[in-house]
Amino acid sequence: MTVYFIGAGPGAADLITIRGRDLIARCPVCLYAGSLVPPALVAQAPTDARVIDTAALTLDQILAEMVAAHGAGHDVARVHSGDPSLYGAIGEQMRRLDALAIPHDVVPGVPAYAAAAAALRTELTLPGVAQSIVLTRTAMKASPMPDGETLAVFGATGATLAIHLSIRNIGQVVTDLTPLRGPECPVVVVYRASWPDQIVLRGTLADIAERVRSAKLTRTALILVGRVLAPDEFVDSALYNPTHRHLMRPSRTEASEGQTHRTHAERPCTSFGPDRSISGLDIDDK
Repeated sequence: MTVYFIGAGPGAADLITIRGRDLIARCPVCLYAGSLVPPALVAQAPTDARVIDTAALTLDQILAEMVAAHGAGHDVARVHSGDPSLYGAIGEQMRRLDALAIPHDVVPGVPAYAAAAAALRTELTLPGVAQSIVLTRTAMKASPMPDGETLAVFGATGATLAIHLSIRNIGQVVTDLTPLRGPECPVVVVYRASWPDQIVLRGTLADIAERVRSAKLTRTALILVGRVLAPDEFVDSALYNPTHRHLMRPSRTEASEGQTHRTHAERPCTSFGPDRSISGLDIDDK
C-alpha cells in the first residue's frame, strides 16, 4: 500500500503526467483538493473508488482516511494542484505518514508558473535580461514568511518573479517592488492558468493593481514581474550559435581527429550514472 502525492497540473485536464493519470485511474482511494483540481481528473478514478474532496477537511481528517486505506491495503491517490512541491502542504502529511510507517511517493506535476509562461508564449529566462526565476509568495493569513524572504530582497536581484498566493495583496506587491524595479516594470497576472476561464492581465507596476481590481480577481492568480515579460531587446543564446562548441558540436579540429558527427542511429546509447546524470555530457553546454 502506498500514498501517492500526485501533481494534477495547473488546471487543464490533459496537463497531468501519464504516471499521475494512471495512478488516479487505479487507486481505490482518491483524496483531492476540490477547489483546484479539475473534475475531469477525479472522474478517471475507478467507479467503485472512495473519492473525497478534502477542501473542507483538517489534516487529522485527511490522515484518518489514509490510515483507514492503509489498514485495508488500498493505495491512495492524494491529488494536489500544480506541482506538489510548491505550496502543496505535503510536508506535514509526509511527516505524519513517516511516523506511522505508511509508505508514500511523489509524482510531480506541471507548476502554475510554467502554464502561465506557456499561455504568454514567453521564455522566463531570456539571455541578457534574466537568467533566474524566484518562486515566492507574500505573507497574509497563511504561514508567515521566514526572515530574509521578502520582495525587497528578491526584487533587488533583477530576477523574474513568480509570486503565488498574493493576488489579494497586489497593493503591497506594487509598494514593495516599485522602488526597486520602477513604475514601468512589466507585470502580468494570470488567473486560473490553462483553465477554460483563464484571464491574462498585462500591465506595469504603475497600473496592475487597478487592473486587478477592475477584473475583480481575488484568488487563484499568479503574479509575474520582470523585464522578460516585455523585453526591448535580447541577445541570442550561445546554444545554437555556430561558433559555440560542445560535445555534440565539436570544432573542426576535433572533428578532423575522428570526433565527427554521426547520425542518431550511429551514436552509442547514452549511459546514465546512479544519479541519472548523463555520463560524459557537460551540462553547461548551454
